Amino acid sequence: MPAGAGYDGAMTTLATRHATADDLDALAPLFDAYRRFYEQPGDVALASDYLHARMERRESTILVAEADGQLLGFCQLYPTWCSVAAARIFVLYDLFVDEGVRRAGVGRALMLAAQHFGRQAGAVRLDLSTARTNARAQALYESLGWQRDEAYLVYSVALAHD
Repeated sequence: MPAGAGYDGAMTTLATRHATADDLDALAPLFDAYRRFYEQPGDVALASDYLHARMERRESTILVAEADGQLLGFCQLYPTWCSVAAARIFVLYDLFVDEGVRRAGVGRALMLAAQHFGRQAGAVRLDLSTARTNARAQALYESLGWQRDEAYLVYSVALAHD
């Protein structure tokens, strides 16, 4: 994987790999920071429980980027299907890089690892959505060949729980 900056600013080897349960203690604070970025209250225990459940049930694939034994970022992909293509796809739902190492190639490395994983898993495409105001992320996606969907609108509805 490409070289990136470590926490001390020194150039070091950046590696991406699948997360394991052994990563939860380091991954949960990153996931919590990701959720706080989207204006959710901080809760590292909730983050850890959520990630543990996804791993244990094999409901998602979590890729991490690390250098010098420290996790610098992650992305999480959820498997699904495209009825029109009659094929497997993945939704790249979460991408987060520690603020201290942004713009050092960590996000790019994670995106490339996600694309490699998708191809290896036989998926025909990856989908993602991002905030309209997240210009930095959009520039990264477009630099890697992702195309903005201009044909479809995305809707959602909140479900009340009794």
